[in-house]
Amino acid sequence: MQYQFMGYYFSTNQLIVALVVLVLVAAIAVAFFIQRRRTRTAAFRNRFGTEYDRAVLLHGSAHKAESQLAAREDRVDEMTIRELGVTERERFVTDWKTVQSHFVDHPQAAVTEADNLINALLEARGYPQAGFDQRADDVSVHYPRVMENYREAHAIAIRASQPEATTEELRKAMIHYRDIFDDLLQGHVKTALRSAA
Repeated sequence: MQYQFMGYYFSTNQLIVALVVLVLVAAIAVAFFIQRRRTRTAAFRNRFGTEYDRAVLLHGSAHKAESQLAAREDRVDEMTIRELGVTERERFVTDWKTVQSHFVDHPQAAVTEADNLINALLEARGYPQAGFDQRADDVSVHYPRVMENYREAHAIAIRASQPEATTEELRKAMIHYRDIFDDLLQGHVKTALRSAA
């Protein structure tokens, strides 16, 4: 039996072969798409760590989170992030030692000073002045490992202005700020591979 399609005649066997080929091509395309999505997701997850998980929770889906993380990368790519000079580095180290020395007698004030010092260090490196959330998003592109601690330390610093934060929380915030300070001071913006396009 023959079938006519757009002026051409096809046998039943030819139609079956064409249908099988079409199904195979569609299956390969779907498999390729799924694999590409998995690779992209793995790249974002590896690059951003816990910040990836936070973005998924915040935006409701992996696709939306990945779009937002890619937008962060694009935004930061437009910035001029620089290394600190030797004099600047030494000044920040001295300032950090002063902040640390205040912790024994004035832990709440020391945590607030640490938060302010991190902000000054970020500005010196070239991160623009912005609200905390925007700044944290920007910093997460180069320093995703410390972002969870940075967010937690900042939340404690906000509570430190009122007598809500316990001494243990203040100590924890100082430890987090120290880790963040060390990473930012080292500089050498990490040039990890961009997440999949």
